[in-house]
Amino acid sequence: MTNREDVTLTSAGYYVSQEAPIVTDNPIATPQASPPDILRCAYMELVVTDLAASREFYVDVLGLYVTEEDENTLYLRSTEEFIHHNLVLRKGEVAAVAAFSYRVRSPEELDKAVAFYTELGCDVRRSPDGFVKGVGDSVRVVDPLGFPYEFFFQSDHVERMSWRYDLHIPGELVRLDHFNQVTPDVPRAVKYMQDLGFRVTEDIQDEEGTVYAAWMRRKPSVHDTAMTGGDGPRMHHVCFATHEKHNILAICDKLGALRRSDAIERGPGRHGVSNAFYLYLRDPDGHRVEVYTQDYYTGDPDNPVVTWDVHDNQRRDWWGNPVVPSWYTDASLVLDLDGNPQPVHARTDDSEMAVTIGADGFSYTRADENEGKLGNQL
Repeated sequence: MTNREDVTLTSAGYYVSQEAPIVTDNPIATPQASPPDILRCAYMELVVTDLAASREFYVDVLGLYVTEEDENTLYLRSTEEFIHHNLVLRKGEVAAVAAFSYRVRSPEELDKAVAFYTELGCDVRRSPDGFVKGVGDSVRVVDPLGFPYEFFFQSDHVERMSWRYDLHIPGELVRLDHFNQVTPDVPRAVKYMQDLGFRVTEDIQDEEGTVYAAWMRRKPSVHDTAMTGGDGPRMHHVCFATHEKHNILAICDKLGALRRSDAIERGPGRHGVSNAFYLYLRDPDGHRVEVYTQDYYTGDPDNPVVTWDVHDNQRRDWWGNPVVPSWYTDASLVLDLDGNPQPVHARTDDSEMAVTIGADGFSYTRADENEGKLGNQL
């Protein structure tokens, strides 16, 4: 870890500090312009190749509510949402992410977004009528990391479905929780996101200071997005929250009953990072969707940063269960503002999968363990 003397080992096995112990030697210049005041992650726009199959997965299986739809586009929201949508599914030839969208505090913040990203030399476009239905004046950019970001304030209001218990299913998805992005240089990404106003809550490092992932937030939870080290820019997953662990178990039971257990990639389990109960699914196009519950509050200004050792096998799964290799290697393409897939650049720093014995999950690599959980299998 970076500067071990600056972090404190806890009884649970991770380290804490007041500031994220992450430093980059290749920073993106900090703009003189102020960043937009971001409230939260608000929605993702996904391109899917078979809209009917995606509708079945997200609506019939996972229970998201349809706000609006036509032959090419589907607008979905979770139970507690009152803005128009949390997920846009748009039919296209190549499965990819068209936008990671954030809501800002006021209409004036859009002017700040334009100034901030123009100074960075990014492709910046503004649509007074919005880029999708239900959302007004919006700014879309390709950020310095190659990701398509959107910022908006105005949105049509729709009925919040929290009181419609007659419609709720056992695996009810109640809110959009976060994004997860794959990028080759995590420290560089962290510095840029800090300039944008995000704060680090947790990270994974090794004793040499290599940073494998970092979790960053605007709302007072563990994260609105995470930066995961790997070939990128790509989208690792989009995450919806449930109220309780039993909701996640119900989703697993439902998928089993439908003979669709192949949609389950990893879990259910409990993360070390975030302390949340989790499940990872793959939609019909391979886009990864996490279902997640019971992380913790991070809103105080002196909220401590949590740092995990990459060789602690409880960082990814608190019970030390396997992490399938696809979870590290597979991710969705992202698009530029003209709808073209962004080129993917290789990570040159150490791979988390490689340094943790192929990420098979059976071999513990922390110093006090001599063999794998299920024996020496490799």
